[in-house]
Amino acid sequence: MTMNDTPLESSEEQDQEKDVEVTAEEKQTAETLPGAVEDTASQGLSGTAEDSETPVDVEGVVPGEKTESSEEPDESDERSFGEKLLETIDVLPDGSITLAEIRDLIGHEGLLLFTIFLNLIFLVPVSVPGVSTVFGAAILLVGFFRFFNLPFWLPTFIAARTLPSDKLRGALQKSSVWIHRLEKISRPHRLSWFTRGGIIALSNNGALILGAVLLMMPFGLVPFSNTLPALACILLAVGMLHRDGVCIFLGHLTNLLTIIYFAILIYLLFSAGNLALSSFLKG
Repeated sequence: MTMNDTPLESSEEQDQEKDVEVTAEEKQTAETLPGAVEDTASQGLSGTAEDSETPVDVEGVVPGEKTESSEEPDESDERSFGEKLLETIDVLPDGSITLAEIRDLIGHEGLLLFTIFLNLIFLVPVSVPGVSTVFGAAILLVGFFRFFNLPFWLPTFIAARTLPSDKLRGALQKSSVWIHRLEKISRPHRLSWFTRGGIIALSNNGALILGAVLLMMPFGLVPFSNTLPALACILLAVGMLHRDGVCIFLGHLTNLLTIIYFAILIYLLFSAGNLALSSFLKG
């Protein structure tokens, strides 16, 4: 080996050492880079998942979050209950109308609103021929189908029965004062025990059937003979419609009062008949 070869060998050794250091740094960088990428990706995905779990609508309200409007019913719903009935009364056609057409005018608001509408006419001292039997049968069917949880259906001989629209409209317009009273007395979620399902719901629908039967009793000329059972049906329907246990309780109570009233009428009728028969036999 000559002296001229020594510097070359040392420089080659230095280059090899540098290559080894560079290779070691690249290896360390390659090992740490995937971990950093995974941490960054996981943070991004977790942030995206958190954002997707709590979507916010345009107004900044998180869906599912309770608000004052979702916890308590709006009072405008109660006002619209009366408005819907009054609007139906105003659009009754001229001439005559069938029960099926009345049902269609009310639309998809439900059988309970239909029941309230049919009973309103009995709250005023106006006689419309044929109404008591037809409306009473329809109310009876509403209670029957609700009791057995069946789809509502009107037989043709009831649905096609024609009624005078002018007299019907006049009587219903006079009963509008009762609509406003019903709006004032109805408050949702009172005595919620009366608004539960199961046996309680069956008893409420059974009371609606009882009210319809009492409405069809042949006491049409006797004062309050139609008013009391109609009021019972209305209170029951309003209570079930607004989940107001107080109205439902008052409906049951009115049914009981109607039964007592009819029992007194029957007793007086038989007493008068026996007295007349005794007087006839003695004479």
